[in-house]
Amino acid sequence: MADGREGTRGAGYAELAAVGPYGVRPGHALITMVEPHPGHEYAYNRWYEDDHYYAGAMAMPWMSAGRRWVATKDLQELRYPEESAVARPVGTGCYLSTYWVTEGRYDDHMKWTVAINKRLNRDGRVYQDRTHVFTAFQDHEATVYRDGAAGPRDIHALDHPYAGLVLQVVDAEGPEGRAELLEWLRARHLPKRLKGSPAAMVTVFRPTPLPGDRMTYVKQVEGVGTRLTLLWFLQEDPRVCWEGHFTGLDAAVAETGLGRVELVAPFIPTVPGTDRYVDRLR
Repeated sequence: MADGREGTRGAGYAELAAVGPYGVRPGHALITMVEPHPGHEYAYNRWYEDDHYYAGAMAMPWMSAGRRWVATKDLQELRYPEESAVARPVGTGCYLSTYWVTEGRYDDHMKWTVAINKRLNRDGRVYQDRTHVFTAFQDHEATVYRDGAAGPRDIHALDHPYAGLVLQVVDAEGPEGRAELLEWLRARHLPKRLKGSPAAMVTVFRPTPLPGDRMTYVKQVEGVGTRLTLLWFLQEDPRVCWEGHFTGLDAAVAETGLGRVELVAPFIPTVPGTDRYVDRLR
């Protein structure tokens, strides 16, 4: 395998840096929940930690922050609803990776990520014994804060040492209803739920379709016209605060008639460079 140093076209980087958006807002995200196949948990974790997190994500242009999360067996058992359109069965997908992409740079990033993943696959640097349960690039729609202007912003969320994260996936009744569902979440539901809770903020995204030339092991995104993805950033371990704060989110949405909760799933952060929690996935 070549080391890649020849033909780097270094002069072009100066031109790329000189034009286009270069703010710091997380205008887009990659959210990917993956299940390593039974017996491959350790090997998958080492591949992702030691290679793919960097070569397949953080080394790419316009990807400004990233963090990995894990759901041990006891966390998987807290998930609901039992009949989920996202995870079948609902406990599937024990690793979650979240990445921010610079606002206005989605198209530029996608060109690079498709090309680099084709190269990684060709060079035998893609771990095949895994299943993508929920993988989508997403556009940022809103961030709601518990404490107003105090505390970390969403640009800090993947670097701040949050103790947990809850992934919530909500489907509107139809494409025409997603805007109304988003407004209810942003203006009414989330401010009420955040008040006095262990969650410092919630970021809300909507999925975008993957390009036609994506890798074949990643399925096309479902619910592009109807779905919203929420990330709740917690200052406590989700097991400590689950009851009362994160139970009943499905009922709250159902009561509005605006949509249906398809997944509520708690995670804790991985410890980079280690195999901590791998022996607690099954």
